[in-house]
Amino acid sequence: MTEKVKIVTLGCEKNLVDSEIMSGLIDQRGYRLVEDREEATVIIVNTCGFIDAAKEESVNTILDLADLKETGKLKALIVSGCLTQRYKQALMEEMPEIDGIVGTGDFYNINQIVDEALKGKKPVQVGNPVFNYEEVLPRKVSTAKYTTYVKIAEGCDNNCTFCSIPIMRGNFRSRSIESIIAEVELMASQGVKEISLIAQDSTNYGTDLYGEYKLAELMNRVTEVEGIEWVRLHYAYPGFFTDELIEMIATNPKICKYIDMPLQHSEDAVLKRMRRPGRNRDIRELVAKIRSRIPNVSLRTSLIVGFPGETEEDFERLCDFVREIKFDRLGVFTYSKEEDTPASRLPDQVEEEVKEWRANTLMEIQREVSNQNAGKFVGQVLDVLVERYDGRSDVYIGRSQYDAPEIDGEVYVTNCPVGIGEIAKVRITHAYEYDMSGEGVL
Repeated sequence: MTEKVKIVTLGCEKNLVDSEIMSGLIDQRGYRLVEDREEATVIIVNTCGFIDAAKEESVNTILDLADLKETGKLKALIVSGCLTQRYKQALMEEMPEIDGIVGTGDFYNINQIVDEALKGKKPVQVGNPVFNYEEVLPRKVSTAKYTTYVKIAEGCDNNCTFCSIPIMRGNFRSRSIESIIAEVELMASQGVKEISLIAQDSTNYGTDLYGEYKLAELMNRVTEVEGIEWVRLHYAYPGFFTDELIEMIATNPKICKYIDMPLQHSEDAVLKRMRRPGRNRDIRELVAKIRSRIPNVSLRTSLIVGFPGETEEDFERLCDFVREIKFDRLGVFTYSKEEDTPASRLPDQVEEEVKEWRANTLMEIQREVSNQNAGKFVGQVLDVLVERYDGRSDVYIGRSQYDAPEIDGEVYVTNCPVGIGEIAKVRITHAYEYDMSGEGVL
């Protein structure tokens, strides 16, 4: 009997890419991929282990799916990803429900793991978190067929004091331009129009491989691939944002005027303890330079509140910073005390209740900012990638270049002149807190 495999992906888009590669390898092996977990004979949980909440979600998901061994067809439960890379021994000792474990540098051996797990061998493959990205492995894209993510590098060398990514993903290592372009060409041949380039530290791309910053050149090369209409940039480390990169985003019409640049905080004392690049003045100068050269740019950032030693005054200044800078998109996280990280040993840890209050307060400020920003596109004609149709309201729903998949706002389109997966010209008539609506333009 052909085994039926279900992959459950938790965590970030980088994990999603890993799952898609595993899906491609499993499909190549001849196993059948299924969507319904009740139907699966093998389930792979690709976990996140970045912060406490993600770890808890991963463990709860594993335990929940293990119940299918009693009530369903499940023969083997395999766990992969960041949680396994970091806690393989504990997982095997404390969760006998697990039938196999795969680390972040070993998932290309997933078929071997599945075979051994089905034989009852309880395989564990967790080596160094290193993976050869030069070979373009088969991928089964799980997102809509017209948009996908492409990893340009893995790991990180920045060693921020709060972050456990280097422990789970290893040191920073770029893929070659040739390897990335080959994967983009494969995606384009399958109908993908939007490529989101991702890495833990995308602006550092190329320094290890070529001895210089190569992100601008890479993005330009990606836009030259036939069929690709939009190229989007995620996780741009502010310390390595070059003038060349700003110019490329400003002038290349296929590069989305969208920058996802996690800043984490605004105050010098906190940034220093975080071991982040630059200081408040540097951040302000960089944001001003980007907005000056790319006037309609959509800036997304993420901030951490409750970092050890963050005073009430630090937080009040962070609030003022958010009000002043007026980010188009903002994510706020409470500091998570991660074992084996330098920040976990810092004095003056902030109480959980204080962290939660600060996070909620900052998001309320951002809501005010979002309402202030909302109307800037009203009256303009924007390109909108149409993603689905709502028959009840008789409207098509899509995204502008200023909004990333899943995490940002949407555009509701009446009289849409194109179908799903195509890019429409839309005149924006109304703006809301995060979304917009408009009419198709022929």
